[in-house]
Amino acid sequence: MQIRPCIDIHNGKVKQIVGSTLRDQQGAREGMARENFVADKDAAYYASLYKEMGLCGGHIILLNSAREEAYQADLAQARAALSAYQGGMQIGGGITAESAPSFLDLGASHVIVTSYVFRDGKLDEDALEKMLRAVGRRRLVLDLSCRRRADGSYAVVTDRWQKFTSYTICDENLDRLSEQCDEFLIHAADVEGKRAGVEQELVRMIGAWQKKSGFPVTYAGGVHTYADLALIGDLSQGRTDVTVGSALSLFGGALDLAVLQQKAEEWHAR
Repeated sequence: MQIRPCIDIHNGKVKQIVGSTLRDQQGAREGMARENFVADKDAAYYASLYKEMGLCGGHIILLNSAREEAYQADLAQARAALSAYQGGMQIGGGITAESAPSFLDLGASHVIVTSYVFRDGKLDEDALEKMLRAVGRRRLVLDLSCRRRADGSYAVVTDRWQKFTSYTICDENLDRLSEQCDEFLIHAADVEGKRAGVEQELVRMIGAWQKKSGFPVTYAGGVHTYADLALIGDLSQGRTDVTVGSALSLFGGALDLAVLQQKAEEWHAR
């Protein structure tokens, strides 16, 4: 179990947002997104900090839609962060097969995609193949962020986590997609940014699959105490990496990143 740091960028600023409240600005009511934290430091500051701490494999996420004017401000922040930590961070948000190679050239270790390969409520095999041709399996992270359906299953969601797909988080689908990418990033969208506890059943499911597959997965959503980190370690038997955002003191929360890193290392050494 490792801590994967994050840099979420919205309207050209580093922020922590309750993910389920995010909408496109075009046609949306102003102020709809609920902000937990807006940083006075830029993305390069956080990338440099993560580099100094030796934390790799973190995520830079561009929260504006590529259709929005503010996406260009997000890109400027992302470029600065990638320059500050060459090869140390992944990037996602509005990435296509056409744009993906440029992010790798800028210094991203991987590109992260969801909506590009999940379209009209299902997996788009042609789009996935196009992305693989553009960047290769070893530079691709599939974001399988999900929400729980009425029947108890977890389904991948797209378009700011508002649209359910028919693609569920299950062993068969994880087995299949693990052949097409280097790792998975899975946000529990129902609890993301709410600092109210983790999605335990989802973590348990992911960990059980990892026990069989050995495939890397990073979980995000709901961590707000050091006990939550230990719980994820217990539920996944230390196999699942963790991203913590709003709960960090860096972003207005109560948890110290260095302490989290130490606790994750201690759990891993057990």
